[in-house]
Formats: sequence, C-alpha cells, structure tokens
Amino acid sequence: MNEKLPPDMCEMPEKGKAQPAGMVVRALWKGEIIAESDQTIVIEGNHYFPAESVASAKLLASDTKTICGWKGEASYYSIRVGDSTNKDAAWYYADPKDAAREIKGRIAFWRGVDVKVLDKS
Repeated sequence: MNEKLPPDMCEMPEKGKAQPAGMVVRALWKGEIIAESDQTIVIEGNHYFPAESVASAKLLASDTKTICGWKGEASYYSIRVGDSTNKDAAWYYADPKDAAREIKGRIAFWRGVDVKVLDKS
C-alpha cells in the first residue's frame, strides 16, 4: 500500500543535523527500549537511529510504503512488545534519494514511541 506522508513529515530541510556529542537518544514503547544511540541524525524533528542501535527482535516487517518527494519511498516496521503491536510505528528509507542519503541505514519512530534525548553523564 502506498500512501502520502502527513505534510509535516515531508518538508525538505536545509540539511540533517547530527545529534550533539555527549547526548544519548532513546526510543521507548510500552516501557521497553526500542533503540538507543548517541549517533542519531535529526531531520524534520525526527531522530533517525543507526539500524544497529535498534532492537531488531522487536520489529515486524510491514507491507506499508509511503512516498516523500525529496527522501523517496519509506518502508515500515511494526513494533511488538509482549502481546502488543504498534502498527507501522517505525520507518526507514532503504534507497533514499540523494538529498536524503545520510539517513540510509537508519530507522525513525512515531505513533506513540517516546523518543527522548538523555544526558550521557
């Protein structure tokens, strides 16, 4: 299924911003850590986590696809914690357009996943 992203999720920014050194970003859902990294890239207010920092055992592949004019085609994962599933709560660009190449191999979250910036110290 191809859908359009909500307008606030597909506005071309100047450039992605690397998360400042010394800061850890954590994604939680239902009290479980889904991802944690000090190497996120922020685009349109979303933290894109390196794939290796995400708990892949909690991700379920989804058939959902959406299109962003400047990033390309997004694919989705649902998140599974215990008996609960959060449908299409994570997305990634397997083959992003050149303008978004810095998010290749990265995963972002929405739909109730709590993404927080923490101080490393």
